[in-house]
Amino acid sequence: MSVFIDCNNEGVEFVHAEAKSISVGDVLAASSDVPDFIKSFFQLDGASNYDGHSFPLLAVQLTVLADGIFLAYSFNHAASDGTSFWHFMNTWAEISRTKTTVPSRPPVHDRYFMDGVKPPLKLPFSHESEFLDRHSPPPLREKMFHFSSEAIAKLKAKANQESGTNNISSYQSISALIWRCISRARGLPEDKLTTCRVSIQNRAKLQPSLSPNYFGNSINTLCMTATAGELLRNGIGWAAWRIHEAVVAHRDDAIRGTVRNWMEAPVFYKLSLVDESTVAISSSPRFDMYGCEFGWGKAVALRSGSANKVDGKVMHYPGWEGGGSVDLEVCLLPKFMTALESDPEFKEVVSPAVPLQVHLP
Repeated sequence: MSVFIDCNNEGVEFVHAEAKSISVGDVLAASSDVPDFIKSFFQLDGASNYDGHSFPLLAVQLTVLADGIFLAYSFNHAASDGTSFWHFMNTWAEISRTKTTVPSRPPVHDRYFMDGVKPPLKLPFSHESEFLDRHSPPPLREKMFHFSSEAIAKLKAKANQESGTNNISSYQSISALIWRCISRARGLPEDKLTTCRVSIQNRAKLQPSLSPNYFGNSINTLCMTATAGELLRNGIGWAAWRIHEAVVAHRDDAIRGTVRNWMEAPVFYKLSLVDESTVAISSSPRFDMYGCEFGWGKAVALRSGSANKVDGKVMHYPGWEGGGSVDLEVCLLPKFMTALESDPEFKEVVSPAVPLQVHLP
């Protein structure tokens, strides 16, 4: 098998739908779980990257609600990572909003090949069953949690103080907190090995670095492990420092080594590998999500569909009010979500969802 993209100019699938019985307030569902009906706003539900052989690589659905609209994008992750996706969406919004014919950040389509690797990449498989995993998780609870800029600053200061450093970032502090609190909510035995998986982009880490406007997929996943006992006996600074060390070690040589190893023995990430001892963290509050403005005004909220939802999946979003605030989308089995909601360490940092009247005029 080999994989490549053959551009055929067929364009993007665009669907116009109506759900006049649903309001913006129903979608936001302040202080409660993310409503299940949101999944129906997204095209290609249940599709995998492999299905890009026959499905569009990007599908858009605009759903008209009783008092607003919901704009949903479904894209093939093999073609683009989060950095490129939000670059594309903001460019589309800029063209729509300003009627420009020359976007302010043209995408860089030049391909970057490591160590002589050239397409098409040949894979040691003869049938999709050898690598494709159509995972169907049990019923999950999905909920949005808000972190104010003030709460994050205190959390970051605590993590750095405990570690005797000033180098731990806000992202690393929040990731350490959610790793600890979810592991505690799961009631794992002290000797149970836990894993924290954090997505990280490679653009600035490579030498020479890739352009921030590079359109493609240039990410890796960092894996930090610790027993539940180690993770919970030590403070948040200990967990945050583990993540920080992994981020610092993710340099050009490490990235190239990962590529070489993968070329020698290709493996594919499967959602079924995320079990009750894993916390999988992705997306970034640095993505300019609320800047994606088509001329209709600033979006009132961010929500996602069903893709990649498993027990222990966590996604970072920027907070609506800006200023360094963050929203976390957390997916857990119901019993674990209930325990997380009452976790003292977690409750000390999170705050209620921003009231509806703050969002709407």
